[in-house]
Amino acid sequence: MIMPFQQSKYLDLISPVSFLVDFVIINYIAKLLPINLEVDLLFHGYISLGWLIIAFKTEFYVIRRHAKVVHILRLLVQQFFIYFLIVYAFIGFFKQPNMSRFALAQYVGIVFVSVSSMKLLSYYLLMKYREKVKGDLRDVVVIGKNKKTDQLVQVFNDRTEFGYRFRKQFCPRSENFDLKACFEFIVSNKIDEVYCSVSELKNSEIIDFINFADNNLITLKFLPDNKNLYSKKLKFEYYDYLPILSLRDIPLHNPINAFVKRSFDIAFSLVVIFGVLIWLGPLLAILIWLESPGPLFFVQKRTGLDNREFYCYKFRSMAMNKDADKLQAGKNDMRVTRIGRFIRKTSIDELPQFYNVLFGNMSVVGPRPHMLKHTDEYASKVDKYMVRHFIKPGITGLAQVRGYRGEVERDSDIHGRIKFDIFYIENWSFLLDVKIIVQTVLNMFRGEEKAY
Repeated sequence: MIMPFQQSKYLDLISPVSFLVDFVIINYIAKLLPINLEVDLLFHGYISLGWLIIAFKTEFYVIRRHAKVVHILRLLVQQFFIYFLIVYAFIGFFKQPNMSRFALAQYVGIVFVSVSSMKLLSYYLLMKYREKVKGDLRDVVVIGKNKKTDQLVQVFNDRTEFGYRFRKQFCPRSENFDLKACFEFIVSNKIDEVYCSVSELKNSEIIDFINFADNNLITLKFLPDNKNLYSKKLKFEYYDYLPILSLRDIPLHNPINAFVKRSFDIAFSLVVIFGVLIWLGPLLAILIWLESPGPLFFVQKRTGLDNREFYCYKFRSMAMNKDADKLQAGKNDMRVTRIGRFIRKTSIDELPQFYNVLFGNMSVVGPRPHMLKHTDEYASKVDKYMVRHFIKPGITGLAQVRGYRGEVERDSDIHGRIKFDIFYIENWSFLLDVKIIVQTVLNMFRGEEKAY
């Protein structure tokens, strides 16, 4: 049972916009005050980089919907204590004896008040937006009927500023409890998050819930009252005073990480489009048409983020045929043209997907998008296959540089691909993306066995 597209309800732009506003504040105030800088550009670059590094380390822009004001204040104190030390270290690092210490203290104080005011105001407005306007809501279901689950339901109902919309509570100990009916309710009502009291579930039912959530793009969380659950890598959060465990932490669900990745995607795709495709496209159009009349691009529907369909672009490498949307290219495939064989071998046929990256359908690095037919096929027979749709698909990916590219000939091919896709999703970092891109370029020159 596969859930169709779930519409994202996160306000993804809040953290990136907050960062840009803070970035303007710390630089604008430095410009206004008489700090007596010898090299303005050096100081502005120094404080900007310092602010960014500290923010990443303290997770300054990661604000959970259930966060309290005290958590915001703790983040502000952490951020500015370290920032204060870094700003004053500038004097010693760059030997600036003429800098005004008093003006520097004024600067840090004014920035602290300004940034704190903006952060608390945005936090308050977001809470009110969820409470009054009923925007940015997450539909939730609770599995279990006991003191802790009742407290959690009360939190969802009373703390409306958290943005959770409680839909239903299931009691596994009830004689009428039906796991299949529970799953059907979750799917038909497009539930975003499921909260389980694991003390009321059998081990087999816990596994069923984990597999169901993974295969249907649902966030699964637990009330920690079962010791067996602690054998997994879990993440603690607090809703009011209730501890909640998250089964899977996805780095790209962090708005700052998503912003960094998206910024890189846009910059990289623009370089490729204006540096390569602008002249290579017309040349290939002539060569492709001379051998096989038809369009330059092969356009195919594929599944991406949240199982949404999108049109994926490639340079056409085959003669026009009716099986293009059903049958993957195989070894010595008669449909592949001579120029098509070359561009497939060198992966040049994938270059138009940088338009997909620019449009926001894809990323430079991520799980490769599959045809709709294959998504339906693999989702029904490969466990946790749908986890790969928690993030945008990529032009290249970890599975591809580890040898799992091209045609799926055996079951082990798709299982290996999913294993590396899930590892990438759970362990994303910017450096990992860079490593995969470098490896992909090297493989293009070396040639790959399954590039046909």
